[in-house]
Amino acid sequence: MSEFTAEEAIKVMKVQEVITRAMSGQMSWLDAAEVLRWSPRTLRRWRWRYEQHGYDGLFDRRKRRPSPKRVPMKTAEKVLRLYREEHAGWNVRHFHEKLKEEHGIQLSYQWVKSALQTAGMAAKRPRGRKHRQERPRRPLPGMMVHTDGSTHEWIPGSGWKQDLVAFVDDATSEVYAAFLCEEEGTLSMLAGLKAVIEAKGLFCSLYTDRGSHFFHTAAADGPVDRTRPTQVGRALAQLGIEHIPSYSPEARGRMERFFGTWQGRLPQELKRAGVGSLEEANRYIPETFIPWHNRKLKVAAVEEGSAFVPCAGADLEGILSIQEDRVVGCDNTVSWGRKKLQIPPQKWRGSLARMRVRVCEHVDGTISVRHGPRVVGWFEASGKPMAEARAKAA
Repeated sequence: MSEFTAEEAIKVMKVQEVITRAMSGQMSWLDAAEVLRWSPRTLRRWRWRYEQHGYDGLFDRRKRRPSPKRVPMKTAEKVLRLYREEHAGWNVRHFHEKLKEEHGIQLSYQWVKSALQTAGMAAKRPRGRKHRQERPRRPLPGMMVHTDGSTHEWIPGSGWKQDLVAFVDDATSEVYAAFLCEEEGTLSMLAGLKAVIEAKGLFCSLYTDRGSHFFHTAAADGPVDRTRPTQVGRALAQLGIEHIPSYSPEARGRMERFFGTWQGRLPQELKRAGVGSLEEANRYIPETFIPWHNRKLKVAAVEEGSAFVPCAGADLEGILSIQEDRVVGCDNTVSWGRKKLQIPPQKWRGSLARMRVRVCEHVDGTISVRHGPRVVGWFEASGKPMAEARAKAA
């Protein structure tokens, strides 16, 4: 058969001879299997093919030359050229989707991956060595929310790295909030919590690493000290949300894979959209990229329903802030950082001198001074008193 190589034809002649000798009784079938270095089961299968199809049945159809499933050379060259000229640096899965959506090229993901790796355009990922068992997802949305930050040059060409802060549901992988900031910290986490709770409601637990803005730890890699809550820990306790610490990178595998997916897609999409600043990126992400993620990568929860509950009029503005107590000076001022906050006169009391108040720095940079349930002053980030109308709106 001309479609097979000469070596394959010689092999088939040998197999035919051995099977014929076994069928004629010149050797046993076990001896025939040993001569061919096959298992008895394999020999029985090829004997059946010989009986059904004769000599042609002994050819291995996978070794035809060329393969009928072979991708045309022009198509292969076009795929490699598209990647090199328009999608350099994209991960294989992202590029494979664009091939189908924008260029109408229907090829298997495995073929595209092998072609790019063979051409040296995509790196081969080493296999993991340690076997780990995946932790089952929570059955309902809102039972556990993951949050973390990832440092990366998310805005291509910016020349500096930004932190992406994201809040992802454990049950469905739905992204509730994600934004870029200069550095992950207390205020960025409080801002994310505020966005999630205002949009969805209160959830049951928050799963985080043991960063200093989440927990105090007496020793590096040691257990967390729950007797000394951070600002984030205090806010979660006030809201009744359980705070769960992670003790290894593997335990945060769901978030690590999430950031891996976004690092392979978001920078390319930002570049394509012409986004060049933090403000533009933080408009693009909630308007375009989060909806794409929730449409494509969200999974169905195990059970129907939701564990989110309304926040029931909780003072989110006050709870989700950086809080510290201060004693009012004789001139009705309190110190905050290097700023002096002048408390205006109050209708319910002539002077607040020597009284203990609470100063709250909010996620938008504004500052409020509170005495019990009363807000006795609103200030801009610079320490300048806010206009009365703005203060009431805040």
